[in-house]
Amino acid sequence: MAVPTELSPFQPGTGRPPPYLAGREGEQTLFRRYFDTLRRGRSAPGEILLYGPRGNGKTALLRWAKREAAADGALDAHWLVGSEIPSPGDFVARLGLGSWLRKIAPESVSVAGVGVSLRGGGDRPLLLAEALEARAKSKPLLILLDEAHTLQPEVGQWLLNAAQAAGSEAPFLLVLAGTPDLRARLSEMEASFWNRAEQLPLGRLDEGAAGEAIRRPLVEDGIGVEEEALARIVRESHGYPFFVQLWGRAAWRRVRGAGGGAGPVTMAVVEEAAGEFEIRRNRYYSDRYRELEKRELLPAARAVAAAFPEEGLLSHAAFRRAIARSGGGGPGEAEAAEALEHLGFVWQAKGTLSWEPGIPSLLDCILENAPSPDAGAARE
Repeated sequence: MAVPTELSPFQPGTGRPPPYLAGREGEQTLFRRYFDTLRRGRSAPGEILLYGPRGNGKTALLRWAKREAAADGALDAHWLVGSEIPSPGDFVARLGLGSWLRKIAPESVSVAGVGVSLRGGGDRPLLLAEALEARAKSKPLLILLDEAHTLQPEVGQWLLNAAQAAGSEAPFLLVLAGTPDLRARLSEMEASFWNRAEQLPLGRLDEGAAGEAIRRPLVEDGIGVEEEALARIVRESHGYPFFVQLWGRAAWRRVRGAGGGAGPVTMAVVEEAAGEFEIRRNRYYSDRYRELEKRELLPAARAVAAAFPEEGLLSHAAFRRAIARSGGGGPGEAEAAEALEHLGFVWQAKGTLSWEPGIPSLLDCILENAPSPDAGAARE
């Protein structure tokens, strides 16, 4: 009988952090430095911005940060999701700022049940900044805002500018995480701070980190891993954290599910696990394919995939030329480029205008399955 899935240290797709957060040591060091600053009662050096394609571990890193911040009880850490804050009053209510606002400007705040509304217009960011500042001075305050790209523009502008003002006067830190186009979306909100924030692009793992993400949890569970088997897992995961976790779970199941043994993970085990991994990976590809198809982006995605060099990055000029040549009849060139970035099909991870694939093997899937322009012409 197979061992129940929930006993596996690898649980991809559940929203839980991986058993070992590999390859994020630089980001973890930065978070710890910021948290130490807050614990000393000082203003944080600035805001933190995490961005990258889905499946690269942004939420996992935020969950780690929340645990790290709350470990000694010195910081007041809160987790919010952008789509769950449809209005300024919802943010006030979620963070319990109503009492602080009533102290500052009782005539501008009303409370009905669990809801909070702010009367007046132009002074809202100022009121919130004062409330955040007062709250943070009573106890250093950390807000982790996941899916920040889903913020309503009005709420985003109101919140982000107020947060910057509060952070300059009190031990307060705002961390934003979102899709690769998060920076562009913040620009549309006219939030003045984001380009001065600490920006952390979160992409795929290098080979060493991907290997450790597999090896360490297995070894801690008493399961060894042969080097050849580990090398194949790393190679076929392409360093994509979600795929790394899929491989880890499949390999763990083959060992533990075969009578509760302790391994090791050999090439034979990997061969047996490959089928389970490929089913989940192909299901993931199918979801992404349908997503592109629904948005009429398949022609542009195929053209971009074909333009990528075998190794390396795609220049911005080549990226836009590929979309222009796609002739898909869907979104315009600029809209298609923005959508491909938002979906994480490609993104700018190196701080330059060059593009890299979100998942290299997804490019192959699109090239293999998306209709080519020549095929369409032949049918006509």
